[in-house]
Amino acid sequence: MKLWAGRFKKETDERVNDFNSSIRFDSRMYKDDIEGSIAHATMLGECGIIAMQESLEIIGGLKEILADLESGKLQFDPEAEDIHMFIEAELTKRIGDSGKRLHTARSRNDQVALDIRLYLRHEIADIKKLLVNLLETILQKAQEHTKTVMPGYTHLQRAQPITFAHHLLAYAQMFKRDITRLEDCARRMNECPLGSGALASTTYPINRERTAQLLGFSTPTQNSLDSVSDRDFCIELASALSIIMTHLSRFSEEIILWCSWEFKFIELDDAFSTGSSIMPQKKNPDVAELVRGKTGRVNGDLVALLTMMKGLPLAYNKDMQEDKEAIFDAVDTVKLCLNTFMPMIATMRVLPENMRAAAAKGFINATDCADYLVRKGLPFRDAYKITGQLVAACIEQGKTLETLEIGEYKKLSSLFDTDVYEAISLDTCVNGRKADGGPAEEPVKKQIDALKGFLAEMKE
Repeated sequence: MKLWAGRFKKETDERVNDFNSSIRFDSRMYKDDIEGSIAHATMLGECGIIAMQESLEIIGGLKEILADLESGKLQFDPEAEDIHMFIEAELTKRIGDSGKRLHTARSRNDQVALDIRLYLRHEIADIKKLLVNLLETILQKAQEHTKTVMPGYTHLQRAQPITFAHHLLAYAQMFKRDITRLEDCARRMNECPLGSGALASTTYPINRERTAQLLGFSTPTQNSLDSVSDRDFCIELASALSIIMTHLSRFSEEIILWCSWEFKFIELDDAFSTGSSIMPQKKNPDVAELVRGKTGRVNGDLVALLTMMKGLPLAYNKDMQEDKEAIFDAVDTVKLCLNTFMPMIATMRVLPENMRAAAAKGFINATDCADYLVRKGLPFRDAYKITGQLVAACIEQGKTLETLEIGEYKKLSSLFDTDVYEAISLDTCVNGRKADGGPAEEPVKKQIDALKGFLAEMKE
């Protein structure tokens, strides 16, 4: 019998039961539901709303249910409408009428809002740990490659020389921002909706501060209507997760390019690659490709949440049951991707010789050639034009700026001398960029030290 069946004269159609049921996906919140119910029962007893003995019976019964679920002794009932009703029905079966008092001064609306906040709070902490692990992997690789010169790109065209450490640390900045976004989301999520009832709170003399305290929330929510109808925290988390996936997807795209024969900047470990069923020579970057593909899935979860909420009047509507599958899928997908992506990066082999060979082509030192003339007094626009003419001459003669004779330089400007070759060498080009945030060894080491400090704070 359903806990809400009193007003109804007919049994619910089985098709409606199946349509309404959410236990197949909300059963994962069983710990959170029990934790919330224990706090609620504690408060009810302390406030004298139910007898203290009944409060203790309820708490004991809930703890037994948790232990039995954890051990596998108790299985979820697939016929139950949701995890909340399953646990309450099981409690009543075990301790009798005292179990029926648990729902005093509470609605499923504030109960659901509480459970999902508790659940996502734990998941945010887990995802932060995974991001920290990824940052540690990036840090290790960056420390190994502060002198590994490679081409930097714009429009996927070789642009200016950088180092592999500098490139990796750009992703470190993205993932650091992802962590702080998760922290911001968790901070706004950390308000307790319990006590808001169905929408208009309750006439019982409850203590909302007490339940918030018991559950580790910073404060109770301030408006009962908003408390049960708000899913901003799900949308905000889904947005943060979509941004994480976007960063992983961009990184994956570069991994896919870098391990191709056309680039050959890296080689993925066999354990994180796959082969072809027909082409024996193939070594495919399937992990990176799947991460790139799954980004669309997480973006879809965000759009589903936004679309679900966009037209809902206050307060609770059944549409909001759709929040869980979307946010759970986004969380699961991000965790799956991070768990696989991190060891792929840790085990990949970097090929510095190929990176440097690519940097030696494509005239990526052209800006430095122009800057050479500027330092000798020529206006930048004039220097830019002369360097462009030099590049055109190199292309015509099949040469590079490094192999072009000094006479060709002097034809275009008398300011050129043999010191130009030192000025446009790759190492000079990289190490001359000493501005904070640049690719020279000194600013890169500053970035590495800053990342170390950030990771140390994350572990405090």
